[in-house]
Amino acid sequence: MSRGVPPSTNLAANLGEARRVRRAGRVALYGVLVLLAIIYLMPVYMAIITSLKDPAAIRLSTAWELPDPVSWEGYRTALREFAPKLRNSFVLAVSATLLSALLGSMNGYVLSKWRLPGERYIFPLIVFGMFIPYQSILIPLFQFLRSINLYGGIPGLVLVHVVYGLPITTLLFRNFYAEIPDEMIQASSIDGAGFFGIYRWIILPLSVPAFVVVIIWQFTQIWNEFLFAVTLAQPGSQPITVALANLAGGNAVQWNMPMAGSILAALPTVLIYIFLGRYFIRGMLAGSLKG
Repeated sequence: MSRGVPPSTNLAANLGEARRVRRAGRVALYGVLVLLAIIYLMPVYMAIITSLKDPAAIRLSTAWELPDPVSWEGYRTALREFAPKLRNSFVLAVSATLLSALLGSMNGYVLSKWRLPGERYIFPLIVFGMFIPYQSILIPLFQFLRSINLYGGIPGLVLVHVVYGLPITTLLFRNFYAEIPDEMIQASSIDGAGFFGIYRWIILPLSVPAFVVVIIWQFTQIWNEFLFAVTLAQPGSQPITVALANLAGGNAVQWNMPMAGSILAALPTVLIYIFLGRYFIRGMLAGSLKG
């Protein structure tokens, strides 16, 4: 300590220096984050400005320039061409998401609150399904769907995504329900509630955070899935991801339409995360990923 300098002055100087260091570190951190965000959003910027250009104005030398004038022809064409595929995607994603969420919820309820013979083996075997690569089961899956007359249509794709989604939905719901006190289940049993009564009046009302997490996760995965869609569906039942892939490549592609179509295809999942993102985080913190 310097002679003649009050301790309070040194303390204030140290606090001021520490505050400046923290502020400089925060500025540097936000600077790096902004830079990374700009780099990450560059493809989005290119897709948007290209989708708003006239096909004759799309050249490599002017790729980064803003559209002048703005042309909505790409979006009009994309909506006209992709409307059936977007409808297929919505039917597929909504149906498979709701079914896999409901079945996963019931699986999680059974595996977390009821004792079953061999349950210590059943749950790991279900979860193991998450690690089976799509490519390894395509041939037997194709043969199975043909044998039950579901190959080529949306119902077959719904079935595939429901079955493939059960491992992750079961895991999420099982971990969430493990946090619910067993005393609530026992009290309901004493009051006369049965298996489905407990699920309907006790478990289901408490499951909103878990359902939000599962629905957002499943909808995003199913909407963006490509391999099953291109191999297990006929052209009339294929979703938007296959239609966009069919446009890629070639020298005669009018790039405003594929870019407009990709933006239209991305909008549903983007909007879900914009409006439900905070509930997704709350659901995870409420126990959906514990266990």
